Amino acid sequence: MDFKRSDFPEGFTFGAATAAYQIEGHKFGGAGSTHWDTFAATPGNVVRAEDGALACDHYHRYPEDLDLLKDAGLDAYRFSTSWARVMPDGRTPNAEGLDFYDRLVDAMLERGLKPFQTLYHWELPSTLADKGGWANRDTCEFFGDFTDVITDRIGDRVAAIATINEPWCVAFLSHFLGHHAPGLRDLRATARAMHHIMLAHGTALERLRAKGMQNCGIVLNFDHTTPADDTPEAAAAASLQDAIFNRWFIEAAAKGAYPKEVLAGFEPHMPTGWQDDMDLISQPMDWLGVNYYTRHRVLHDPDSAWPHLTSVKGDLPTTQMGWEIYPSGLHHFLTRLSRDYVGDLPLYVTENGMAWDDTVENGSVYDPERTSFVSDHMLATKRAIADGANVQGFFYWSLLDNYEWAFGYEKRFGIVHVDFETLKRTPKASYHALKAAIAR
Repeated sequence: MDFKRSDFPEGFTFGAATAAYQIEGHKFGGAGSTHWDTFAATPGNVVRAEDGALACDHYHRYPEDLDLLKDAGLDAYRFSTSWARVMPDGRTPNAEGLDFYDRLVDAMLERGLKPFQTLYHWELPSTLADKGGWANRDTCEFFGDFTDVITDRIGDRVAAIATINEPWCVAFLSHFLGHHAPGLRDLRATARAMHHIMLAHGTALERLRAKGMQNCGIVLNFDHTTPADDTPEAAAAASLQDAIFNRWFIEAAAKGAYPKEVLAGFEPHMPTGWQDDMDLISQPMDWLGVNYYTRHRVLHDPDSAWPHLTSVKGDLPTTQMGWEIYPSGLHHFLTRLSRDYVGDLPLYVTENGMAWDDTVENGSVYDPERTSFVSDHMLATKRAIADGANVQGFFYWSLLDNYEWAFGYEKRFGIVHVDFETLKRTPKASYHALKAAIAR
């Protein structure tokens, strides 16, 4: 890799990330049913109807997985705590689930790893999905209760807490495009989910502050959007896509407002009195997490319904997901966020990575494409720091090949290969390259 630890500021955090439902195995430890289980069981939603029942069996194999983090010389582990494991019905604490996260955090600390916790990474308990999920305002208060329960157990030992992971995916991808659980294509449910997921962030942050918790933030995902041609219509389409995907959430959290051009589509469907929630949503945070993977080129599509836009295939190399590789987009967002929204607030690249069709040959996995991907995005981060962005860490997604949501177990993002038949872990060449780059 074309960087080393000393290229970054003193104290810069190098880590890797995962999410509970994607790796733990949800049939263990009294975990409850989630809306992902029912989404996956519905024909046509997920490749081969695969779910997270076993996943990587991290529930039992976490010591081995944490050793992989430690042995790579990483400083921190970004993990999530499953709401449906901690409270299987969304409301009632489960001692087995709480005990698991107790063990997990202690095991991180024993290995010198800083625990970066995410409260919600998409595993909504089915009982709450039955009541409308994120289209129902009550879910925000229930999420506050979950925040209290898990924080009372592990909050004294975690280094940082993120309230929500990728609200765009929770709300728009899942309620408007229908690609993730609950798989809706409903404008009214989308408008409500787009607001309630931010209200849940504000509610959780308020609960965390009441307990004296510091180092709290949110993790937003950003997608670099450009017009596919030089027409004014394409420029307007790109601006609207940017407002929906990128600006809606950061402007709510940082400025207490939603973009007017998105409200033009959403406002008739927004919950009554939503404006009264904006102060709670925009209370001060301690850091912002930035997830970045790719770019999209868009055009105006007058024949489609609102928002009247369509994506066009680009001309850059792509990953196994079909996502264009565009490291400059990461530099763009880190500097833009600092300039336009958060000033000197600490930023973390909380996810960045690529899927590739990796195979084990003679006991090893050769993935030079991923090594280049990581190196190029680390260099983009380094440039952003030089340009004034207060970036304090970088977490690769993901430590392990895992359950990639609607793509099942087909798309491999890990720096560690997982054989999903035997669950054997094999560190890839990119793992070893990253280890060498960040060696002290």
